Amino acid sequence: MSPRAVFLDRDGTLIEERNYLHRPEEVSFFPGAIEALQRLTHSGFKLIMVTNQSGVGRGYFTMGDVEKVHAHMASLLSPHDVHFARIYVAPEAPDQPSEGRKPSPKFLYQAQEEFGLDLAASFMIGDKLIDLECGWNAGVRESILVHTGYGREVLRSAGERLRNAFTAEGLPQAVDHILR
Repeated sequence: MSPRAVFLDRDGTLIEERNYLHRPEEVSFFPGAIEALQRLTHSGFKLIMVTNQSGVGRGYFTMGDVEKVHAHMASLLSPHDVHFARIYVAPEAPDQPSEGRKPSPKFLYQAQEEFGLDLAASFMIGDKLIDLECGWNAGVRESILVHTGYGREVLRSAGERLRNAFTAEGLPQAVDHILR
């Protein structure tokens, strides 16, 4: 049986949304998020973060800043035996050419190749429509919208486009759904 993964957006899904977060000290995991990631890990899922970081392309901060944020996140997760198998970052601004920027499924396909993943048995979790579309475009089993970050706004505005999505109050509830 091929390994399964849960692909996760970063800002607004795992950690609180901050406008162009680039300082490690501003990282704040949502309540229950670390425990939810722990449950996925213990259930055999690979955790893979897929994040658009347009602040790099806009010149607001550097890839080095992004890497420092990710290193800080890893240091907070490590004592809980949680780690990301891979973190994919699309640093381009929305108006710049990008192969990986969500809703492109490129990073999910790369992870599939690298880890031998079964995408049809994997999940995508995010707080924006582009996160869900990324999962759908890659053929994951299910894309899940969390109501954190921009999720509530998407819930109100996306209407019919959410017909194929499961929605959850936050990451813990999304994980409950996956593990059911």
